[in-house]
Amino acid sequence: MATNRAGVLFDIDGTLLDTNYLHVLAWWQAFRDTGHEIAMWRLHRAIGIGSEELVQRLLGRPDDDTVQAHSERYGALRDQVLAFPKAAELLTACAERGLTVVLATSGAKEDLEWMLPAVGAPDGVVAGVTTSADVGAAKPHPDLLEAALRDHRLDRTRTVAVGDTVWDVEAARAARLPCVALLCGGIGGADLSGAEAVYDDPAALLGRLGSSPLARIRG
Repeated sequence: MATNRAGVLFDIDGTLLDTNYLHVLAWWQAFRDTGHEIAMWRLHRAIGIGSEELVQRLLGRPDDDTVQAHSERYGALRDQVLAFPKAAELLTACAERGLTVVLATSGAKEDLEWMLPAVGAPDGVVAGVTTSADVGAAKPHPDLLEAALRDHRLDRTRTVAVGDTVWDVEAARAARLPCVALLCGGIGGADLSGAEAVYDDPAALLGRLGSSPLARIRG
């Protein structure tokens, strides 16, 4: 059922949580564990893609052992994950403006048990979460964003995606959504030029929220 609900779809890794470089380390270890040498810079460029597709892109074939090894390696690093400053406040400010706040991540559904507390948003701020378990293909495919739009009955013309990688920008473009990009995931502004606006991090976006693309979709 179509509605006119205004929404904002937030990526989690590298956007709200400072995890991208931990993922790079975990993937580097995982590929070595399974007999492959992949340079860290190549891994960093691939962060934000779903695990299976990341391995497919870098090896040219599937490798479930590497995917599993990454899960194990990253699990050992999870206690080092921190939210970016003002991440929870940004989500709260969006909700206070009447926007439906949805988290859309290529991560696994089971990771929500620790990721959501790490973000630290108050109860009731986040309306829902869409993960790779809910769709057939993760980012850079638009499926996650399309599912979030559908499941939360959001108006495509009044919804913005927020992410930190070229894959977030690509997924938003495919879903016909404007994208706001953050630099805190480690990807340069030139690479994120397809976004409607670029800010340093959640704190920077929060500080300029009233003049950002999100202000134009006030709920």
